Amino acid sequence: MKDTATQYKAIIERCKGMFEAKMKDYGPAWRILRTPSLTDQIYIKANRIRTLQMKGLRMVDEDIDLEFIGIINYAAMAINQLRLGIVDMPDLKPAKAAEIHAAVLEEAFALMEKKNHDYDEVWRRMRLSSLTDIILMKLLRVKQIEDNEGNTVISEGLDANFFDIINYAVFALILLSEKEE
Repeated sequence: MKDTATQYKAIIERCKGMFEAKMKDYGPAWRILRTPSLTDQIYIKANRIRTLQMKGLRMVDEDIDLEFIGIINYAAMAINQLRLGIVDMPDLKPAKAAEIHAAVLEEAFALMEKKNHDYDEVWRRMRLSSLTDIILMKLLRVKQIEDNEGNTVISEGLDANFFDIINYAVFALILLSEKEE
C-alpha cells in the first residue's frame, strides 16, 4: 500500500523549495498581483498541460511536473492574497513569505487527509488527464466567482477551490512519479 501522506509531503517539500528559490530570484513581487492575475497564471499552466496531453508533442523543453508545481505554488499565493489583500509594493520579507506559503500548503495537506479518508483515495484510480481537466474546471469556477465579485449563492468560495486545485495537482504529481518508477 502506498503511503499518500509521505508522497504528498515529499511533493510539498519540492514545491516549497521551488518557491524559496524563486523568492531568492524575485523576492515577494507576487504580493502586488490581484487574485484574477494569479488565477490566469494557474490557467496558463493547466492549459499547457492539457495541450501537451492532447497533442502528445512538446516544443518547449519544460516537463509538466514543473507546471504542476507552479500550479500548486500559484494557488497557495492566491490563498495568501485572499487573506492578506494586495499591496502596491512587496511588503514581506522572503522568510515571512516562505512561512505563510508553507502554512497554506500544510492546510492543504490537512484538508487532503480528511477528503482522502472520505473518498477512499479514489484519485489513485483516475487518469492524469482527468485531474488536469478538473483543475481547469475549478479554474473556470474561480473565474466565474471572481467575475461575481467573490459572491456565491450556494457554492464554496475562492479559497476552497484553490485548496482543491493544490490537492489535485499534488495527486497528479504523485501519479506521474509512480508512472516513472
